[in-house]
Amino acid sequence: MSETELDELEVVDDEELLRILLIEDNPGDARLIEEMLRNTEELAQRVSASDLSGRTPTIAHTTRLEEGVAMLQSDPADVVLLDLNLPDCQGLESLERVHEVQEAVPVVVLTGVRDQQVGVDAIQRGAQDFLVKDEVTRQLLVRTIYHAIERARQERDRRRQRVQLESFNQFNRIGHDITHAVITTETRLELEQRVCDRLAEADAYRLAWIGEVNPGSDRIVSKVSAGVGEEYIEEIEITVDEDDPAGQGPSGTAIRTGAVQVMNDIQSDPAFEPWREAAIERGYRSSAAIPIVHDNLVYGVLNVYAETPRAFTKTEVPVLARIGNVVAHAITAIERKDALVSDSVVELEFRVGEMAEPLIDLTASNACAISIEQFIWSDETLLAYGSASAVSQEAFFGAVEETDGIAEGRVLSARREEFEFELLVPTAFSLFETIATHSGRVSSATIEDGEFRFVVELPRGRDTRQMIERIRDERDDVGYLAKRTTERGDRSSIRPQSVLEEALTEKQRAALETAYHAGYFDWPRESTGEEVAERLGIAPATFNQHLRTAERKFFDSVLGK
Repeated sequence: MSETELDELEVVDDEELLRILLIEDNPGDARLIEEMLRNTEELAQRVSASDLSGRTPTIAHTTRLEEGVAMLQSDPADVVLLDLNLPDCQGLESLERVHEVQEAVPVVVLTGVRDQQVGVDAIQRGAQDFLVKDEVTRQLLVRTIYHAIERARQERDRRRQRVQLESFNQFNRIGHDITHAVITTETRLELEQRVCDRLAEADAYRLAWIGEVNPGSDRIVSKVSAGVGEEYIEEIEITVDEDDPAGQGPSGTAIRTGAVQVMNDIQSDPAFEPWREAAIERGYRSSAAIPIVHDNLVYGVLNVYAETPRAFTKTEVPVLARIGNVVAHAITAIERKDALVSDSVVELEFRVGEMAEPLIDLTASNACAISIEQFIWSDETLLAYGSASAVSQEAFFGAVEETDGIAEGRVLSARREEFEFELLVPTAFSLFETIATHSGRVSSATIEDGEFRFVVELPRGRDTRQMIERIRDERDDVGYLAKRTTERGDRSSIRPQSVLEEALTEKQRAALETAYHAGYFDWPRESTGEEVAERLGIAPATFNQHLRTAERKFFDSVLGK
């Protein structure tokens, strides 16, 4: 939809007044027309659906075309009564000049008896009607003005519907092409790039880009883009913080609300203030921000910029929303497919300042390293299995005794420079419980050089930003460090990990994993069955029952029974 087309469709809508512009240089003719309209309420009532009883039209009168044109530019009229023989312009040129200024305004041409053919020609050139001045009556004048305004209104409505239909059909074609891209692409990045490419191909749009919230911050960063002025994205800063001016624009609002946000005129809309200068410099006049959300999982936001104001109509908003939904469903499907064909997981690394401080101080003063490779939950108990290097057992367990929340620890095996240990935490850290509640798990932790770091593992496709926010809400001394995708190993036809996750109950899995990490299966054994049962807080017979059941299920899956 071009700016010219939109301007043509603007309708003068003032329920208080019906404005008539009379351009007539003959004083007698002008006075007669003004008298005919001055005391009539019929015209205003017929034109407007509102109650205008007691109101009469307002009439502006000029004797020269240029004066009338200037008046039209400053104060649009509902109808123009135009004499074709004016001191500064003659014939149909006057009509053309009026339409150059305001093409949508209805014009009734005033002619003499000898100029009736000129009136017919004027209708063919865009006038709504013509009146022979010597034959005008009040009733004829009122009826002619009314029909001229009504025909012009109907014509505007038809043109508006036609332009909207063309725009709507274009959007549907874009939506169809994007749906096709969904079917034929295999990676999320390729899909997002093709979406932007397709939107940028449309003549009406100058730029399209997809952004996501950067993990660990409120900033929206660009992933892919296409079109004119892509450097614009690097120059601007956008956030999702509603208290920040950079977060109150369309992109931040779309992500927070999950609804399409349209900026009809970048030049005047106050919400676009932080980016207005850079946008106008590149010819952007309106924009739409489309959230990419599926099942409360926010993947990002699709931004589209057009070179005309009001390029995104109300009828197009549902199509925009549907495009966002299609892209979000496709990303979900791609990530689920990836999860089925690979063992990749998302890892988030954090640093915590005030947890296990005696152990942190130990590594700072002794240049030693403590690593925890496995955490096992059993009811209200957390077991941690790891190793310590370059530190004596006495110094290590001395620090353990001073650490709040750790009940006891023991050595499982020892080598010259390193030993493996088990730590018992009767009441699990609330931070770890929060992570587990939101589909994550702490996969490992390290304490080295006076710094405590831990890694949270998430299934691919989960909302990493939400997890980061949950952890920050739990502890204000936690700092986000990095995000990475890792492979846990090649798949085979038999997947022991799936047996542990799907076939075993929580108690059976806890018994099996605790026995393994406690050295129950080593020779010689580093822990007896009674010791493992004690760690789990269950009777030895119960431990044996859980362990044997877990072993049977595991071997059934491996041996194909």
